[in-house]
Amino acid sequence: MEGEARPGPYRATRLWNEITRYFRAGMPLRKHRQRFKKHGSCFTASEAVDWLHQVLRSNSNFGPEVSRQQTVQLLRKFLKNHVIEDIKGRWGSEDLEDNGVLYRFPSTSPVKPLPSSRREKENLETFSRDKERLFKLPHLSRRTVKKHELLDSLENLEKTEPDITKENKEDELHRKEISQEYVQEIWRNIILIHLQTILGLPSLEEILQPTQIVPEYVIYNMTNTSKHGVVILQNKSEDLPHWVLSAMKCLAYWPRNNDMNQPTYSGFERDVFRTVADYFLNLPEPLLTFEYYELFVNILDLLQPHLERIAVEALQICCLLLPPPNRRKMQLLMRMISRISENVDMPRLHDAMGTRSLMIQTFSRCVLCCAEEVDLDELLSTRLVSFLMDHQQEIFKVPTYLQVAVQDHIEYMRMAQGKYPREEICAILPTYSYCKQITPQEFEEQKVSTSQAAVAELLENIIKDKNLSVKDKKKKLKQFQKEYPLIYQNRFPTTENEAILFENKPTIKQPMLSLRKPKFRSLRY
Repeated sequence: MEGEARPGPYRATRLWNEITRYFRAGMPLRKHRQRFKKHGSCFTASEAVDWLHQVLRSNSNFGPEVSRQQTVQLLRKFLKNHVIEDIKGRWGSEDLEDNGVLYRFPSTSPVKPLPSSRREKENLETFSRDKERLFKLPHLSRRTVKKHELLDSLENLEKTEPDITKENKEDELHRKEISQEYVQEIWRNIILIHLQTILGLPSLEEILQPTQIVPEYVIYNMTNTSKHGVVILQNKSEDLPHWVLSAMKCLAYWPRNNDMNQPTYSGFERDVFRTVADYFLNLPEPLLTFEYYELFVNILDLLQPHLERIAVEALQICCLLLPPPNRRKMQLLMRMISRISENVDMPRLHDAMGTRSLMIQTFSRCVLCCAEEVDLDELLSTRLVSFLMDHQQEIFKVPTYLQVAVQDHIEYMRMAQGKYPREEICAILPTYSYCKQITPQEFEEQKVSTSQAAVAELLENIIKDKNLSVKDKKKKLKQFQKEYPLIYQNRFPTTENEAILFENKPTIKQPMLSLRKPKFRSLRY
């Protein structure tokens, strides 16, 4: 696909328009004969499935996990939305099958209008004036934001709240206790800073509202965990039922652990899997919840090999926002399907589908979907679940830097209140200049440069890691050179530069030649 939907509000609709335009422009048309009659500029359903399936699999927004059946489902939605019609001009039904029935493109445009938002227009017109509380950092990567910059941003918040005059603000700051409400506000703003920086958006208003960040959830998810990092719920009624947990454990450790204490039989593992799937598919809302749909859809733009680390960081933060019961269920589900997919001893759970594809296709809808039907829900959720499954250990690690940033800010404010007189407090608060809005071309250029900088930083970490043996370091550097040859060449332009890294390493000394002592015969007098 030539263009990709940019991150931002209504990304799913933008992506739908991109696909439909590309399908109309690229789908091969030719003459077909049907029932002794020739039809020009048309295609069969199977031809459309073949072509579109290949396009979706090669597109970074969807990936190779897209199945042929999902492609058929998308074509049915094309027929329902009059992107295509049958050879007689009929559309609206969803009875398209993977066969030789003929279809064509209608003369009308299939592009869907984006929802109009007066608030969005006002935001664009008054960007620099109305966005102070969201700390605009659209052109910086997560790695370029230093701790003191986060503190500067938060302390500037103390000077810019609109409902308190400057004089009253100084008095209040001097005598203000660090209240629980104030701590929660710090959590919200630190999370907004990091997410907006990672996603590279000029505004988060249409994707995530400050009220959607519940600090109690974040703190609970970070502190109430088992030794494996899984959330522990105090209210057991919110947990998975015992029979579901037993079934999931049985599948995750198959065939070594059958915690259900039941004799196995042929097809037993399929029945257990179906039991688990039925439970998750019947949940009232997806595990990522309806309210965070736009947020997670926008992270899909980061699910690319060169942005993998940034995507993991974004998902680390976003998964902390979930209610603790949802986060626990997500963690356990991702751990289970990841183990099942890697288990070579697991019998086939489906006659026509591989184990990994089955896991992704089965659970994608119960992880991410929109409250209102969205045409690309299934394909978008498939892409996200695939990434979550492959990186579940990293994504569900607690990002401790958030907690450190909050604690440092609180200590800084306490120090400021207790040490300095009120007229000097504002003087010690660093000034913060808000970044101007950049063009899409500048954003794309900076996105590439910041991702390359993050990869270069990874190379430096490997070079400076004193815990790696020489053998392991050489192995990792060789792997890095294979994946990122240009960045590696910039760091080591010649073989001599590379050799310097290892030239001072101690070598094993050659054993000294052992000289046999001469034997002396005893002399007798």
